[in-house]
Amino acid sequence: MKQNVPLSSVDGGTRRFADMTVVGRLANLIKDARLDCECRSRLDEALVRFTALEVRRAAREHLSNARSQRERIEAILFFLQDLDEMGATERDRSVYMDFAFLFDDIASTAKEGAFSMRQLSLSPVQTPP
Repeated sequence: MKQNVPLSSVDGGTRRFADMTVVGRLANLIKDARLDCECRSRLDEALVRFTALEVRRAAREHLSNARSQRERIEAILFFLQDLDEMGATERDRSVYMDFAFLFDDIASTAKEGAFSMRQLSLSPVQTPP
């Protein structure tokens, strides 16, 4: 039942994970409790439903994040259009660094979007409720 679903590929240089192991630990505690009542099957069903909901929630977050990254790249591309009007002999040389930063932003944003898409490709197929 252990499943780590990354929410973001970048968080201060480390990856954050929504740790689904808590559901597994909870299921193990319930199993160890050896409940002999009819509520046991209802509790097992509730855990299965909760796990499915969490997987769907994480998948929606990955898709939303990828869409946000695409929108951000579109906005950056708008500013990069000014590159067509520039020459190699600009007096203010810092403008070249500004464009370099825009390209860096696109690279990191694309990496974030790609990460979300990879995580979405790894998630199990879920049917809508």
